[in-house]
Amino acid sequence: MARTRSAAKQARASVRRRVHNKAILSRLHTLERKFLDSVVTKKNAEAVAVLSQLFSALDKAAKTQVIHPNNASRKKSRLAAKLKTKAAA
Repeated sequence: MARTRSAAKQARASVRRRVHNKAILSRLHTLERKFLDSVVTKKNAEAVAVLSQLFSALDKAAKTQVIHPNNASRKKSRLAAKLKTKAAA
């Protein structure tokens, strides 16, 4: 339990941030799963559309420091490469 008023306020803010960040991460995971499923089933048009949404979501998560910017960049690079190799095959 927090000992001071400021610590109690910080604890409340921490709970709010945790819930918010968890929602954002859940959306990222959902979009990534959706993208990978569409790549595996060779639905290229759907994969491109989902990839665009995923890039936007990753950039927003990085901007608000939910994930590290390098993490977002790395994911974007690897997912784009995966789409490229599956589209060529």
